[in-house]
Amino acid sequence: ILFNNFMGLFPYIFTSTSHLTLTLSLALPLWLSFMIYGWINHTQHMFAHLVPQGTPAVLMPFMVCIETISNVIRPGTLAVRLTANMIAGHLLLTLLGNTGPSMSYMLVTFLLIAQIALLVLESAVAMIQSYVFAVLSTLYSSEVN
Repeated sequence: ILFNNFMGLFPYIFTSTSHLTLTLSLALPLWLSFMIYGWINHTQHMFAHLVPQGTPAVLMPFMVCIETISNVIRPGTLAVRLTANMIAGHLLLTLLGNTGPSMSYMLVTFLLIAQIALLVLESAVAMIQSYVFAVLSTLYSSEVN
């Protein structure tokens, strides 16, 4: 993920992690394997995760629904988070890059400084997003054990 994110910062190279199909094809099998493993090997533990401790008996059916929905949307949120964050910075850099030819010299200088600052920010975002994807995947796997 980190390599793909960084490669997208170079001119004329496509950022594959900015497409939902790639990020979802990374997140969905990972999550599905964790769920299948957990439900087969730790069924009692997986059922216990559906109702937090101290939940009143009246709220238990609702909590099961809420926790199930929360668990099912995890791969989608993991994929959309990576995709949206990669698209946002690249879109901003592209929009700023396309306005340069129609500006005066002083504004072009300011625009160049702004693009360099955004490129540094995008490099940080590329690292942070790959880190977040890895940490959340690890967190999801630790809930199974």
